Amino acid sequence: MGKLVVVTGATKGIGRAIVQRFAKEGYDIVGCARSEADLIILKEVIEEKYNVSVNIHATDMSNKEEVLTFGTFIRNLKGQVEILVNNAGIFIPGLIIDEKDGALEQMIQTNLYSAYHLTRSLVDDMMSQKKGHIFNMCSTASIMPHENGGSYCISKYALLGMTKVLREELKLHNIRVTAILPGPTYTASWEGVDLPEERFIKADDVANAVWGAYAMSESTVIEEILIRPQLGDL
Repeated sequence: MGKLVVVTGATKGIGRAIVQRFAKEGYDIVGCARSEADLIILKEVIEEKYNVSVNIHATDMSNKEEVLTFGTFIRNLKGQVEILVNNAGIFIPGLIIDEKDGALEQMIQTNLYSAYHLTRSLVDDMMSQKKGHIFNMCSTASIMPHENGGSYCISKYALLGMTKVLREELKLHNIRVTAILPGPTYTASWEGVDLPEERFIKADDVANAVWGAYAMSESTVIEEILIRPQLGDL
């Protein structure tokens, strides 16, 4: 088992694009998503196309016990976790003042706690090897309020805060920590919207930004990458 790239929410959108980008560079992949069927398809396609190993584990990232089980699965692979991409997330539109009860808890659990628990599950090994790179998929909603963004913005503000704290805690262990803050990205969640595809960020562009930040020398860290559509947010 070679160097591992761990990607949560690996079967769709930005997560899938990141899997493809690192597989293209020859890295073995560990991916999770809720759908085992989608994971099996991902494994078959990526392994055939790029001749790398893809290890999969069906995981509901809003469930702490399942996240910890995924962490154990990764450690049992006995590979070196080179990169962790905390990408899994959920968006439920609504206003704080009238969104459905439980929306905050659901988005905090999926968008924040999943990254918190999985990072804690893997970081000891990263510190022991004095090497690694953690990417947290934040959002422009991490730095500005979004219309109808409600608790989604709360969760993403918190994730950016966690990322900054991790950066300070891990820098002396030679572990780089980067926040990715994309605006509207063309993924399945935007299907059916009456806007041209070119009005959105491409998922492949986000993946290329992640690769570019990782490919820097170990003496350099890109702390935040803010990505917007050329014509601005929607």
